[in-house]
Amino acid sequence: MGLLEELKGLGVDVDGGLKRINGNEKLYTRLLGTFVKTMKSQAVTPDFDMADFETAKEKAHAIKGTSGNLSITPVYEAYTEIMNLMRTDKVQEARAELEKIQPVQDAIVSCIEKYM
Repeated sequence: MGLLEELKGLGVDVDGGLKRINGNEKLYTRLLGTFVKTMKSQAVTPDFDMADFETAKEKAHAIKGTSGNLSITPVYEAYTEIMNLMRTDKVQEARAELEKIQPVQDAIVSCIEKYM
């Protein structure tokens, strides 16, 4: 099983992501590497822990955009909900959503790293 097949197994809409870039698998794979970098540089959890919610919102927004563009559906949907909750000052609910997506997010990042 290869990278794209494993990602499909983790709920990533690989076909949708490829469609956005005219089926260019090489470009999609390279962009997945960018997603990993975004996930590492924009980690939201430390900002929640330090109660810096403005920074957490900015980082969550960046992750939402990157995951949406690549059709990394589980991450995109979770961060859409996290953003909605944060915008309405439901910080504890947003933190709970973040905790729920973390294992899935980690599995997707690990899968991509395995093939990079």
